[in-house]
Amino acid sequence: MIYQTTQGEEVPALGLGTFDLKGEVGRKAVAHALELGYRHIDTAESYYNEEAVGQGIQQATIPREDIFLTTKVGYDKLAPKDVRRSTEESLRKLQTDYIDLLLVHWPNDNIPLEETLDAFAVLREEGKTRHIGVSNFPPALLQRALDHAEILCNQVEYHPFLGQDDLLALCQEHDLLLTAYSPIAQGKVVDNDTLQEIGEAHGKSPTQVTLRWLIQQDNVAAIPRTSSAEHRAANFDIFDFSLNGDEMDRIADLAQGKRLVDPEIAPAW
Repeated sequence: MIYQTTQGEEVPALGLGTFDLKGEVGRKAVAHALELGYRHIDTAESYYNEEAVGQGIQQATIPREDIFLTTKVGYDKLAPKDVRRSTEESLRKLQTDYIDLLLVHWPNDNIPLEETLDAFAVLREEGKTRHIGVSNFPPALLQRALDHAEILCNQVEYHPFLGQDDLLALCQEHDLLLTAYSPIAQGKVVDNDTLQEIGEAHGKSPTQVTLRWLIQQDNVAAIPRTSSAEHRAANFDIFDFSLNGDEMDRIADLAQGKRLVDPEIAPAW
């Protein structure tokens, strides 16, 4: 496992995303990932699977302190009283006393960001979460958050077809973690000629090359989501090779501003 050290916190650079992994599928996915060696699990209140994630963690019997667990407070629950209620419900469902990283899932212009971050900070002071952060924040909004609170992370869509140069530079400047969701572009990387060619040189798949490209960047972690046990194992098999500078640049040059996750509530980028 490779770790990204951010503000003194060692975060496993590769995690399991759990969007839409519910019930038995979610429980088995989390337990299997932990048995494979994953130590970073990502969920959210709005995924409606925190109970399954908690059950998977319990089944795997990995010491809780060895797992970096992230959850998120939903867009419509960012008022201070709702932040507390949502977080305490998440803790109950996850069967844990604390979250490692609590994120604002999507920014909400109708609720002052500063009030939300203050509520998050109180939960951190109480030990209900070890760190706080944001998700889906463009650079200007991330700077606003940084001006008000001590945060660890911004989780955003990031893959070879969607560059995040400005955001990543800001994260690196402030020693923040950038966690990449949809890191393999919802499977679209497998058909790319450049990624196939680089993969052939290393005996790896385009998916493995993409994940390696992400975690080889300073301050970047990736959380691929898959319901397939075979794919979870393959995604984890990226620690026995590295990409050279030319290969890293060739992959970065694939960026074309292709955003795959763009709901109505998304902020303007």
